[in-house]
Amino acid sequence: MSKIVVLGAGVCGLAAGVLLSRDGHEVTVLERDPEPPPDSPVDAWERWSRDGVSQFRLAHYLTPRGRIVLEEALPDVLAGLEAAGGVAFDPLPLMPPPITDRAPRDGDGRFRTVTARRPVFEQVLARVADSEPGLGIRRGVSVAGLVAEASNGGGGPPHVSGIHTDAGEQLEADLIVDAMGRRSQLPRWLETVGAGPVHEEAEDSGFIYYGRFFRAGSAGMPDYRAPLLMPIGGFSMLTLPSDNDTWSVTVYTSAGDRPLKRLRDPAPWTALVQACPLHAHWLEGEPITDMVAMGGIADRYRRLVVDGKSVATGVALLGDSSTCTNPSLGRGMTLGLLHAQRLAETVHDHLDDPDEFAEAWDAVTEAELTPWYRETVAEDRARFNEMEALRHGLVASPEPGSMPWLQRALLAAVPRDADAFRAFLANRSCLSLNQEIFDDANFMERVFELAQSAGPPPPLAGPDRDQLLALLDATPATA
Repeated sequence: MSKIVVLGAGVCGLAAGVLLSRDGHEVTVLERDPEPPPDSPVDAWERWSRDGVSQFRLAHYLTPRGRIVLEEALPDVLAGLEAAGGVAFDPLPLMPPPITDRAPRDGDGRFRTVTARRPVFEQVLARVADSEPGLGIRRGVSVAGLVAEASNGGGGPPHVSGIHTDAGEQLEADLIVDAMGRRSQLPRWLETVGAGPVHEEAEDSGFIYYGRFFRAGSAGMPDYRAPLLMPIGGFSMLTLPSDNDTWSVTVYTSAGDRPLKRLRDPAPWTALVQACPLHAHWLEGEPITDMVAMGGIADRYRRLVVDGKSVATGVALLGDSSTCTNPSLGRGMTLGLLHAQRLAETVHDHLDDPDEFAEAWDAVTEAELTPWYRETVAEDRARFNEMEALRHGLVASPEPGSMPWLQRALLAAVPRDADAFRAFLANRSCLSLNQEIFDDANFMERVFELAQSAGPPPPLAGPDRDQLLALLDATPATA
């Protein structure tokens, strides 16, 4: 039996703790926030304080790949999520009306998911973790740094053998799992114990998000008349289903677009949503939050292997501590759960040899998470450049053959072809990378044919730049 300490009791940390404990390890999860999970999902939404998770009450979505991970690895969590009011959602019926081939296909069930607001999802997961024999969860514990020793024989990277807390306590472990998220201090702690610098890439995504949650009234849940995520000129609309007849509506724009910062106020924000004919009906519910704005979100990639060598052993980056992207494509929870599943498998096979484990975990992360990170960053850059071009009265033209160029061709084919729609949906569901789709030469030949015969683009599903600015100027701020 190995001793494992997980730092952070968010979705990734709790999932990893449960999976590692069920594989026979002695696991302790440490969480800085002191408040325990409430007894009910309602209390979790209304009263649970999670200061360490800045996005705790912002829009979240569990993609179909995340549901598959729960079915495979944590079926009791999935059952608990359903019992807590998680909504079953299938995006396949959102197939555009011009597509005439609507016959079901083998494998269509892979697009189904069950999703919920973040506090509800985490409350369900925390209750499962709390009842897990052999798993200890300690809240209100702040970690101050790492305990490390020289590698066997010297000359190699330091081996992390434990942590010490602000209170002066020291915990020994065979593995430290960093599940502290996008604000993790692990790189600084590693340098303190003599490890080389962690490889890190970081950039501001350039987006700012304005959103709020609603609850259904007598009319029930709104129907979908557009994709979950829809670009509309210089802004994008994100409408996500949630548990217990709730949903979120989010508008996001370029963070540098100063006139649009008025969307932080509920009156201009509401006026904009009302001006979008495919989305206005999402305002018919009861608002259950104030406006929430979030910006300054960094896309960050960290790796403990630099130039083919580990900077330290005895430690593993998990989820957002390893790779985090802004929430526009809703992949965070899914990729974190997938990473936790792979961590349990890698620990089972390789933990006895620290060097072997470090190498294996790096290889798993590079294969499973890094390609999704790269694609998400590339897509977000393209969308940001498009927003900025429109803001200055220009048109963004992606380079022929580039990922954005290929994706634009696919999007032109999606409204007219069932296979193109499923391919697009597979990517949005975290089931297929864009590169895997684009590597299918026969499929892409069909996509290019459809794109070339698509005709002019459809009318904008909302105000253009001039109309949007006039709308905001005509809407007084909330008193």
